[in-house]
Amino acid sequence: MWYAIISEDVENSLDLRIHSREAHLARLRTLADEGRILIAGPHPASDNENANPAGFTGSLVVADFPSLADARAWAEVDPYVDAGVYANVTIKPFKLVLP
Repeated sequence: MWYAIISEDVENSLDLRIHSREAHLARLRTLADEGRILIAGPHPASDNENANPAGFTGSLVVADFPSLADARAWAEVDPYVDAGVYANVTIKPFKLVLP
């Protein structure tokens, strides 16, 4: 089943993100290689797609896991969690309707 992992950053998280970005992306690539990622990416803090001084306000990952408990367990050990990037992480079942 799909699960939405909705993460909200702490204030001024850009430096923390930069420090752990490669490890964070490596985990996402593993899910992608397994065909388990529907969508993943950050929420820019300004109306600009590129990383900028404003940084980011959070991230969204929609991925396939066997259960909500598995999605939570995966999210809890994200490098961004360990680095203190996220202030809050919410995980919810997700039903794909479109496209």
